[in-house]
Amino acid sequence: MTDRLDEVRSEIDELDREIVKLLNRRTRLGLEAARTKARNGRPLVDAKREREVLMHVAMANEGPLPQDALLALYRQLIETMTRLEEIETADSPPA
Repeated sequence: MTDRLDEVRSEIDELDREIVKLLNRRTRLGLEAARTKARNGRPLVDAKREREVLMHVAMANEGPLPQDALLALYRQLIETMTRLEEIETADSPPA
């Protein structure tokens, strides 16, 4: 029984590392999008795009993670990205 628990925990640790890599990749892309928006004079916050992201995430969810929990995670991710984008574009004058 303990061997299986160790295996499961090891797999969870591996997935956590992968999730962190993916979140950082997503963050880099979000920052690139923010710089592009800033250069083109577009607002950083795009409520329509945020709704699209949440809809796509909700449609991709096959469980067992509850929909409301998944959407709460993504709302937090979007909020964090918005703060990072504001910092990034404040430090970088438009081209």
